[in-house]
Amino acid sequence: MTVAEKFEGKVIPPMHDDGQGAVTGEQFLARLRQNPPTLYIDGGRVEDPTTHPATANMCRSLAGLYDLQFEEDLRDTLTFEEDGKRYARSFMEPKTKEDLKLIAESHRIRANYGLGFLGRAPDYMNANVMAAGAGAEYFAQCKPEGDHKVDFAENMRRYAKFVRDNDLCLTHALTNPQVNRSKMASEMPDPYIALGVVKETDEGIIVRGARMMATLPIADEILIFPSTVLKENADKSRYAMGFAIPCNAPGVSFQCREPIDVGRDPEDHPLSSRFDEQDAFVIFDDVLVPWERVFLLYDVELANKAYAGTDAVLHMAYQVVNLKIAKTEAFLGVAQSIVNAIGSGGFQHVQAKIAEIIIMLEIMKGLEVAAREQATVNKYGVMTPARGPLDAARNYYPANHQRLPELLQLLGASGIIMMPSKADREGPLGPQIDKFLQAGNASAEDRLKLFRLAWDMSMSSFAGRQSLYEKYFFGDPVRMHSALYEVYDSSEPVLRIQEFLKRK
Repeated sequence: MTVAEKFEGKVIPPMHDDGQGAVTGEQFLARLRQNPPTLYIDGGRVEDPTTHPATANMCRSLAGLYDLQFEEDLRDTLTFEEDGKRYARSFMEPKTKEDLKLIAESHRIRANYGLGFLGRAPDYMNANVMAAGAGAEYFAQCKPEGDHKVDFAENMRRYAKFVRDNDLCLTHALTNPQVNRSKMASEMPDPYIALGVVKETDEGIIVRGARMMATLPIADEILIFPSTVLKENADKSRYAMGFAIPCNAPGVSFQCREPIDVGRDPEDHPLSSRFDEQDAFVIFDDVLVPWERVFLLYDVELANKAYAGTDAVLHMAYQVVNLKIAKTEAFLGVAQSIVNAIGSGGFQHVQAKIAEIIIMLEIMKGLEVAAREQATVNKYGVMTPARGPLDAARNYYPANHQRLPELLQLLGASGIIMMPSKADREGPLGPQIDKFLQAGNASAEDRLKLFRLAWDMSMSSFAGRQSLYEKYFFGDPVRMHSALYEVYDSSEPVLRIQEFLKRK
């Protein structure tokens, strides 16, 4: 019996080239209804993510993000035309610095939609796929032994086009389960706790195990790119792989964390009711991955350098820097709105707190400009943002982000605690709430809406998840600093000091 027969015809269908390009929100939702990802939440299977109480609001928010592409005043910024079709701007291969500027503008418009709190909006993975597709020749270096001769570079090229042409929403998962950090994956009680290749077949590879963390599992497909920290010593490792499959592929399951969206009115939970993008670990139970969807196999060195080797890491980081600019602007907007509402702007300690946010914002904006202005064309013909400013941003923001919610807490003080709900405002004590909880420059209703937003940005369970997310978004901070130390060229400053010391 072949593997295809074992799966009773449920193998992943071939990729097709007849996509229309950019899709609307309703088209995205229709895809989710037709091919729902295999999600498990609160002990049960999510049959339809567009209607399930834990995911429906996020689905609608994603649909709204897709609909932005068709708004008349945003269409030319968020999409580009090629061969008579329009595609999301984040799929465009930049050839000039002006292209990078357009891409940055599109990233920020999308980021502003969620006030910068959607860490895994589709354009993040679009940047990854774009760069990997443009740098597909990197994967041609992978030449595993055996009877199955696969053109990994062509596979990557075709997949990037497939995602672009169908405007797919992707999630991804990088790390192994946190079982025992002192041991390699092969040394675990079960060698398939970490995701690994079980065997090769004529149809594809069979994979088994799990990966963490798949943020935004409410997606069309999952991209399993190589982890950048493979510890296996052998040149050939079952844990070194790159592939992509639909989120409802046979044998794939996503176990989600407890929802943050608890069904409250958006006025009470303005962020968590809209943007709980969910996090999950993904389980692969002997999943058949067709050969056309495999991009890399067994080669540890190529796996560990895949993001750098294709420059995908730089294009992804460029999206993230623009996202963090939008998020910092949102903190500034809410902080200044609080000050305006309660009339505290004349105090110097308040001005100093606002100034802290301004400084962080301007640093991030400056790093984005520097990355763009110092961009160069890489060996694949893609205009690529400069690594130095991006690495600085990737180390600076996680170390300083925690100050942003703290500043909102300090500026709002007890006002962020004493916040009756919308139901309370409409209840029997509504008139008293209007009287006693008004602000010097805002009605009680407007003040409470503002402070609810500040609470959801700084103190709610949504804010707590965001806080941890920001600390580890780019990876372990210690490892990030070490990586920066290893790659940064300090030779010119060192030489200057040596010459200075020799000067008579």
